[in-house]
Amino acid sequence: MTTHLALLRGINVSGHNKIKMEILKTTLQNIGFQNVVTYIQSGNVFITTPEQSPAKVGFIIKQELFKAFGYDVPVIVLGISDLQKCFTNNPFLKEKEVDLKKLYVAFVSKELQPQSSNDLKISQFKPDLASIDSNRIFIKYAVGAGKTRLDQKYIEKKLQLTATIRNWNTVTNLLELYQNIQNNPAEQV
Repeated sequence: MTTHLALLRGINVSGHNKIKMEILKTTLQNIGFQNVVTYIQSGNVFITTPEQSPAKVGFIIKQELFKAFGYDVPVIVLGISDLQKCFTNNPFLKEKEVDLKKLYVAFVSKELQPQSSNDLKISQFKPDLASIDSNRIFIKYAVGAGKTRLDQKYIEKKLQLTATIRNWNTVTNLLELYQNIQNNPAEQV
């Protein structure tokens, strides 16, 4: 059995694509996922399944959300190592007195290439900064996420992929929850 973290993009945002977490949990349990655990209302859900392929798990969830709710919800599925790499590979964490409230991670649907930095034209967003790492983009906003054009829509358009962004506090809490779920699977049923 494999535990996956599914990041659902665009649910319960500004009153759109509303899905109550209890209903989401039941919906995913009804199609065979086990140990379904949600974190906050913005579409973070842990599931356990015999299926090891993150892409296949994402497809199953996306398909079921459309069938059950009529929403076309992009889904990015991560393993625990993806979250751990957020802590080991984030260059902004090495800065003295970094403001963690201004750090975000954009999780993307495919492996990024070295030219992706050029494709994103990151330098035009200064003083906002970004660093590409595999299937993640680490972002440090100068003011905040609501005051920038370097957002999920821009990333998706420029790189032709699916992206979903989480703030650093959420990433930290998701990793902690993931570790707890893996260490105590029987308690999560």
